[in-house]
Order: sequence, then C-alpha cells, then structure tokens
Amino acid sequence: MRNLEPALTSLANPRVKGWAKLSERKNREKEGRFKLEGVHLVAEALASGWPLECVVFEEGMGVPEELLAYADNQPSSSSSPSWIPVSPDIIAKCVETETPQPVFAVAYRKPVDREALFAEGAGPVVVLDGVQDPGNVGTIVRSAAASGASAVVLGKGTADLYNAKTLRSTMGTLFYLPVLEADLTELLPEARRHGKTLYGTSLQATKSCYEVELGRDAWLLFGNEGSGLSPKVEELVDRPIIIPMTGKAESLNVAMAATVLLFEAQRQRMALER
Repeated sequence: MRNLEPALTSLANPRVKGWAKLSERKNREKEGRFKLEGVHLVAEALASGWPLECVVFEEGMGVPEELLAYADNQPSSSSSPSWIPVSPDIIAKCVETETPQPVFAVAYRKPVDREALFAEGAGPVVVLDGVQDPGNVGTIVRSAAASGASAVVLGKGTADLYNAKTLRSTMGTLFYLPVLEADLTELLPEARRHGKTLYGTSLQATKSCYEVELGRDAWLLFGNEGSGLSPKVEELVDRPIIIPMTGKAESLNVAMAATVLLFEAQRQRMALER
C-alpha cells in the first residue's frame, strides 16, 4: 500500500487532537478541513477525486474492502492522501456517530467559482435561506445533484454543510455539485443583473410550479422550516409559485418541496432538449 504511515495509538498525539477538533464548526472554518465518517462517504470522496489529507482506519480491522482499490492503486504523490492505521479509541474520539464505522477521512474544503453560478442556460441554482435542519440541507443537496442543478447556495442561518449529520444526508453527492456560502442580500441582486429569475414558494401565489419556466436560468429559493424566507430575501423574489396539492395536507417539508421543484425543472429541461 502506498502512502501508508506508522500506526497511531495515543489519544494525546497532536494529529489526533487536531482531528477531534474538527467536530466543531469554528475549527473547520479556521482550518479549511472537515471529516468524512464511514466507508460510503470516504469512497465517494476518493472516487470523485476530492482532495483528502488522509484516510484513517482501525488497525486491527485493516482498510475496509470497499476502499482497498483506492489504497493500492492511488498514485504516489504529494496530492494523494496518506493512509493511517489507528487504535479503536482514536476512532471513537474523532467521530461523532454513536456506533462508528472503523474509518474516517480528513478532507479539504474546495473553493467554488462564484461566476459559474451565472452561466447562461445552466440548470437551476438552489438557494437556502435559514434552513436549519442538517437532514433537510443534506437531502436538498442530494436532490439538487440528482436532478442536474448547477449549484446550491447556503445563506445565513443555514445548517453547516460540513456538519456530520449534513454530510451523511448528502450521501456523498456534495462531491459532484458546487455548494457555497453567500450573503443572499448581495448575491441575489447580482443574479438578477445576470438575467436570472428568482422563484419562491408561497401559499398566496397565483401561479403553479407547472405553469412557469424552471428549465433554464431559474433560482429556487427556500426558507426556514418554520418561518419561511426572511423578509429581506422574500422582497427579492421575482415570481412566487405554489406546488398544487390535491390531497389533504397543509404544506410540504422544505426538502420535499425542493425535490418537487428540482425534478419539475429537470422535466422541463429534458423537454427542451428533445
């Protein structure tokens, strides 16, 4: 195995302490690094070529079978992650799940080209304004990636993308879709100047999501689970729309609503391409 480092067994090791600190958002932001817990997320990161500092695995169990090909065949270079065997108590100290899998990785945050958001004719951009639940944020990222969205923007008050719960909910799709944080009061007017149309769901809207053009240049805005879009962001909405419901329900969960609009946008794009 290339880039294999000596085993670590001490909880007092400085590297171990550094990994454990990445459980806190302030440390992730300060260092530009975050942790990926479990075989699936680590495998997706390796498959996508996402920059990793290291892959840490339990020494007694060895590298998980799903990761062996990456460990054995990766190029030997400064950009390749190191593989580090550790004791079980180090795994337990560094991961946040109650029943941890015997592997995690330390990944680098990647910069996103902000100008790419404004490309003409691109798929929709999803904008989250104060969506607080990590599971909702991760699910929306997953739906955005699955439906061919061009990016996801996280506004103020939105759950941290690199929170362990958010990362698990993305199921690794964040490695294939630009996701960035931004001040929406600055970004949304800029999007308008680039010819983008800002859509927001509203129970008072007169147009359904099936009556508007979502296939190209649409920005889809979603607000907080309880209070919706903040007043400043709501003022910037160009086209309020509603998801028609013929059954007995007052509203949809924000992740469900986002998924409905994203796949309607995909349907419209596919129709345009025929």
